[in-house]
Amino acid sequence: MSIFAPIQRVTETLLSLFYPPHCAGCGASTPTGEFICPACAKGAQKIEAPYCRQCSQPFDGDITGEFRCSNCDGRKFHFECAVTRYRSRGIVRDFVHRFKYEHAHYLRKPLAEWAAVALTDKRILTRPYDFLVPVPLHPTRKRERGFNQAEAIGALLAQRAGKPMALALRRTRYTTTQTRLDRAERMENLRGAFEVRHPEVVRDRHLILIDDVFTTGSTIEECARVLHHAGAASVRALTVARG
Repeated sequence: MSIFAPIQRVTETLLSLFYPPHCAGCGASTPTGEFICPACAKGAQKIEAPYCRQCSQPFDGDITGEFRCSNCDGRKFHFECAVTRYRSRGIVRDFVHRFKYEHAHYLRKPLAEWAAVALTDKRILTRPYDFLVPVPLHPTRKRERGFNQAEAIGALLAQRAGKPMALALRRTRYTTTQTRLDRAERMENLRGAFEVRHPEVVRDRHLILIDDVFTTGSTIEECARVLHHAGAASVRALTVARG
């Protein structure tokens, strides 16, 4: 027996504690460290063109060039674009929910893999960027949850992209859940909820905001607004999924 066999068994045991050797979607057996089977992976609904250049909202129609959807057209934003390649539907939504609310921390890996597809989007590649900046949680919410989902996903994306992650934002005001609020109510709820930790870190820098799901864009817009106010050269956003 190889002297490395016991080491391999211990390694596989440790891996299985964090990445169950079963598909997190259907329970089918998978190799150690694999989190989703091929059948469930096919259930992740990918966003294909045409989609809104600003917010990635897909459009079911015959549009060949770039366009802005009715929700974005005519509006001014502090973020250049919000890039994502998956819909928050089915297994994608399920994984996000379990990761955030059921302490399924190992699911950060498949979520980061889905988010990483957007790193090759031309809206991201059009200009170099300096830092990935995760959307922060209020300290109270972070203690309740035990972690910040955007920060956990952002750390894996930073490794993939070979770029540093900067904890440039701080959430200064605890806000009520946004789930049942419309866009205007969400913006009002978030006004003054964020601040830049060290303006000199973001001044004249090109930044990519990281979050789990883009729904109305209210959180991304408010974060981008305060980053621009602190002197950021540009702000784009990248999320796992589009609501």
